[in-house]
Amino acid sequence: MLVDHKITEYLEKAAAGSAVPGGGSVAALNAALAASLTEMVANLTLGKKGYEAVEEEMKALAGKASQLRNKLTAAIDQDADAYTDVMAAYKLPKATDGEITLRKQKIQDATKHAAIVPLEVARDALAVIDLAGLAIQKGNKNAASDGAAAAMNARTAALAAIYNVKINLSSIENHDFVKELAQEVESLQNQVAEKENEALSQVKI
Repeated sequence: MLVDHKITEYLEKAAAGSAVPGGGSVAALNAALAASLTEMVANLTLGKKGYEAVEEEMKALAGKASQLRNKLTAAIDQDADAYTDVMAAYKLPKATDGEITLRKQKIQDATKHAAIVPLEVARDALAVIDLAGLAIQKGNKNAASDGAAAAMNARTAALAAIYNVKINLSSIENHDFVKELAQEVESLQNQVAEKENEALSQVKI
């Protein structure tokens, strides 16, 4: 599994001349890092003098960020696996009409899944931006730059994931499926920009 690799090993794999891990997996990693930083800001606030009033709120924030971190960490491999399935589908035999039909269906199914995985990453990255903004606003002011880094990394992760959704949608023949996801990614893209601006506006350094 990719998540079991050292950072240097993952970077080597990403740099190699193979399609996996690609942009979707890296987007999930970036979003997981953003969730980690958000959780860190909350934890750096707990027990600190002057922040007693937000103690419970920061505990809840840390818990939510932790859940997102774990989910996004799993998505690092889920995205890579989804693309591997797409490549496997394209390698299926196509010597007979039956094989051609089966291969086409497998490609479509695998590509749909490969679009859904980064879509979920984008949704989660957007949630991380929200949490980062709250951490910046109410958390330890000495960690405001870390909260900002979290928001910006989550923004990048969300946009990268969105582009991975879009490139998969271009190969999907189910128009209703494509329309539904295209509408959501457009909405997500707008929200990402707005929420990042909101989060960074809270930084007072």
